[in-house]
Amino acid sequence: MSIKYDQKKKIFHLKNKEISYVIKVLKNEQLGHLYWGKKIEKAERMDRYSSSQLRPYEAYADEDDTGFILENIAREYPSFGQSDFREPAYQIEAENGSIISDLKYQEHQIYAGKKKLNGLPAVYVEQKEEAESLDITLYDEALDLEVTLTYTIFRDYPIITRSAHFNNKGEQKINLKKVLSISVDFENRDLELLQLSGAWGRERDIIRRPLEQGITIIDSKRGGSSHQQNPFAALVEPETDEYSGEAYGFSLVYSANFIAQAERNHYGKTRMTMGINPFNFNWLLEKGQSFQTPEVVLNYSDQGLNKMSHNYHQLYRSRLARGKYRDQERPVLINNWEGTYFDFDTDKILKMAEAAAEVDIELFVLDDGWFGERNDDTSSLGDWYVNEDKLPEGLGYLAEEINKLGMDFGLWFEPEMISPDSDLYREHPEWAIQVEDRQSTLSRQQLILDLSRRKVQEYIIERVSTILTKANISYVKWDMNRPMTEFGSLELEADHQRELNHRYVLGLYRVLEEITSRFPEILFESCAGGGGRFDPGMLYYMPQTWTSDDTDAVERLKIQYGTSMVYPASAMGAHVSAVPNHQVERSTSLKMRYDVASFGNLGYELDITELNKEEIKAVKRQVNNYKEIRSLVQFGDFYRLKSPFESNFAAWSYVGEDKEEILVGFYQVLASPNPREQKLRLKGLDADQEYKELESGEIYGGDELMNYGIKVPHLKGDFSSVVWRFKKYIPSK
Repeated sequence: MSIKYDQKKKIFHLKNKEISYVIKVLKNEQLGHLYWGKKIEKAERMDRYSSSQLRPYEAYADEDDTGFILENIAREYPSFGQSDFREPAYQIEAENGSIISDLKYQEHQIYAGKKKLNGLPAVYVEQKEEAESLDITLYDEALDLEVTLTYTIFRDYPIITRSAHFNNKGEQKINLKKVLSISVDFENRDLELLQLSGAWGRERDIIRRPLEQGITIIDSKRGGSSHQQNPFAALVEPETDEYSGEAYGFSLVYSANFIAQAERNHYGKTRMTMGINPFNFNWLLEKGQSFQTPEVVLNYSDQGLNKMSHNYHQLYRSRLARGKYRDQERPVLINNWEGTYFDFDTDKILKMAEAAAEVDIELFVLDDGWFGERNDDTSSLGDWYVNEDKLPEGLGYLAEEINKLGMDFGLWFEPEMISPDSDLYREHPEWAIQVEDRQSTLSRQQLILDLSRRKVQEYIIERVSTILTKANISYVKWDMNRPMTEFGSLELEADHQRELNHRYVLGLYRVLEEITSRFPEILFESCAGGGGRFDPGMLYYMPQTWTSDDTDAVERLKIQYGTSMVYPASAMGAHVSAVPNHQVERSTSLKMRYDVASFGNLGYELDITELNKEEIKAVKRQVNNYKEIRSLVQFGDFYRLKSPFESNFAAWSYVGEDKEEILVGFYQVLASPNPREQKLRLKGLDADQEYKELESGEIYGGDELMNYGIKVPHLKGDFSSVVWRFKKYIPSK
């Protein structure tokens, strides 16, 4: 791992054992982009690729060189104009109304390790030797504006992180109209865009399409990263599949409005940009003020999509997630939500807890309805005190009784929200996000608290901390159940109104940092109506996320498969729920539901007291089986083997780091008459090792399982599954 600067040729070369990233200071002192991809030993000759040639009907940026056309040159952090008509990485407005900017190279610094981003989540290192960083300072003399681009290359991952920092050193005010975190230009080549899109209940479908001339945008304008789009995109070659071909991944560590944009111009060049969505955004930068963009994690694979996913999984598990539970096995839980909804009391909860303890579940989670006068979704958000009609003895008593059963106790919150029918709203209506003299839009009968306000942040910190102090709570589910509609704050001045969404998420990050630091022993799980804020920004504070409100096993095949493109199993909450399923009314077997959920962080979401004796026995077997495999599931290497987006089947596997244990799942959606035999070839095994399939006792060679495969038994009926578990086989002497 190294970052080198060739002073004579003005070339920066970021390199580790797998990748190279090459930047050049161009003749106009702006930054050019020369290369990103598989490692190149020597980059000093690559300046030959920074030249252009005269093109008809084009403007040129150097009157002495009519071939110096920026639209035909790969640039590193481009502005608009000066012969480049592509979308810029940033756009400013000066006091005189000018939107012209010219950032020129000023200086740079290379240093070991990685700095924190002020107020923002980011990937980190524990030892300086794990990474090396580069700060390149650019300067616009006319504006007295300084921009520092920060790059970090990691020793152990084919990954580079990037962000930008703006500093107004002049006297005039500057409006930042657009401040993206990265821009990467690709030379003339055919590329396809891969994205994760969907809606509530069907998050993160894998969508892939060729890029044509024009602009393709993935974005959120909903206040959070959203169910509809995920802050991730990949550029891939047409022939790239799971295990071969090049893939370039872009993952934004941010939880608010974002944009990822691919622009292919008339010369076949592709520009990929990503960062804060410029729609409804403006940031006023006064003298001496600065602005930090969120971080983008750039990920290169020359071994297909699965290798790209492994890179993200390993980095996000160990150098994005933090705290006690980062490296610790997650408990098997039961959540009462779909079992009771709002209709419960102390006796009902304790009966469910007693039944859960009988099947060796480790954590009982009390969901919505425990506070204020909350008997439905029309009231009480913001009133974080115990509903004594339901729980007269309080949360402390409930937690103590559940602890006596040998289980931990967890609690649901939705601290960012406020109900119009609440004591808090009656006392502080101005604390809700709203636009003066405009009707506010309700969603789920609630409004959103204005977290750009310091007083609101302090209120949430104080109220949540009070509850967590008064009871023995080991787990918190932090929910956020609606999008932002009217972006307005009654506290912000007019020229700061379009800063609200970013100020909101900065406030949220401050709240989360404070609460999770105060309660390091608590496992926090994020949620936003299910998977509406499943992003790296939240994983920095909470190591797992409720993957989707849709708990149907068949739908979860696609949801979990798509989520795995970026996020590890240790981040995915996956529950077994009752049938018919409450979201799609489908009935699947208890086995199928477990066989899907057990490839994430296992939980149950049903009224366990309604199960019959055989189902109770089955659940107990499932829980104890999961305890045997959960280390492999939560921390093993994940392999996508058969896509539910492409066929009637799905398959995936986990392989231990030492390749001595394997878990494989195969799923059939719909049965067919007289079906063809199915065979599944595995990945990631030791070809020279023998493996024993634990149920049958059969011995297989690693090479046999990867090259020939394993025959799938005939699966009877719709929604059926088989799971194999293999361990390293050592013959007895």
